[in-house]
Amino acid sequence: MVGPGFTLLQVVPELQTGGVEQTAVDVAAAVVRAGGRALVASRGGRMEPRLAEVGGELVRLPVQSKNPLIMAANAARLADLIRAESVSLVHARSRAPAFSALWASRHAGRPLVATYAGVYNARSPLKRWYNAVMTRGDLVIANSEFTRQHVLREHGVAPDRVIAIPRGVDLARFDPAAVSPARRAAARRALGTSRHDKRTVILLAARLTRWKGQSLLIAATRRLRGEGRRDFKIVLAGDHQGRWDYRHELGNDLVHGASIVGHCDDMPAAYLVADIAASPSLEPEAFGRTSAEAQAMGRPVLAADHGGARETVVHGETGWLVTPGDTVAWAMALAEALDTPPERRRAMGEAGRQRVRRLYSVDAMTDATLAAYDRVLRERAAR
Repeated sequence: MVGPGFTLLQVVPELQTGGVEQTAVDVAAAVVRAGGRALVASRGGRMEPRLAEVGGELVRLPVQSKNPLIMAANAARLADLIRAESVSLVHARSRAPAFSALWASRHAGRPLVATYAGVYNARSPLKRWYNAVMTRGDLVIANSEFTRQHVLREHGVAPDRVIAIPRGVDLARFDPAAVSPARRAAARRALGTSRHDKRTVILLAARLTRWKGQSLLIAATRRLRGEGRRDFKIVLAGDHQGRWDYRHELGNDLVHGASIVGHCDDMPAAYLVADIAASPSLEPEAFGRTSAEAQAMGRPVLAADHGGARETVVHGETGWLVTPGDTVAWAMALAEALDTPPERRRAMGEAGRQRVRRLYSVDAMTDATLAAYDRVLRERAAR
């Protein structure tokens, strides 16, 4: 069972930024707190110091690669690692490394858990087979009930082998009371605003990729400005991750009152100095971590009405659910949010904060994950 003598190996492509990476670090911290060891096989990235801080151990491997030869070499290295470090259980968190992890865990005789963290497109039988690698271990963890239902429909997995564990929010980190005035001031500078700016700040925090909906939000903004509104500012915060064409396109499309600020290290402070968060994803979010984190900081959310947002955002209570991909609908929703009195927005933000604390804490997520590990180990022992 999880505790002294238990060693977890998580396989994660990179440790840059994102829900997959943050969840891996959170689970590593929980395993270490329980007395076990937490290894993470990954290419690495900017979250390496955070992993080290919680007691996790990085094993640097090119598991992000989709090259079949490199994947085969990774499988052999992982199998050797599992034996050398007496790994108790392997947890794969992405499809390409899952192939290596599956082979390695089988050859080393260890159980495999996989997290299905996205509603992957499958337009061909080959792609469906590729996606299905996430269902070939001992247990599938879906990051929302929406994702769980997708797995059941798409892959025909037995329902008792797929469980939903929503992503958790670190409530100690995403706590309004924990953000100092100095951090607020730094966040204002990072977002290009100030205490004297009376405009409503709407923050879209997501990597710059088309399906996250940055271009849709800009188009909706243009409609509002065409109607004469100048009482708001749109801020796009996120790393382009090499998508220079899309970054250039967004830059050309920007209107006055909108800006791109790049990667933001202090998201709790960024949400706190914003007034409203936006998540206009064109495709369904499997969970929607940014919506939950924004609500934890007491900010109402404008989110596309599909996917995990239907679980994390309560329309009219903690934010607004908006027709996906519809520029007119988004312009109208932005106008409604802007016209909502500040005291009402604060009440919505507080309702969202309390709901996130009740349903989406990182402790609840890690407790459920460790319980899933215990279940798999017990079932293996019984067999």
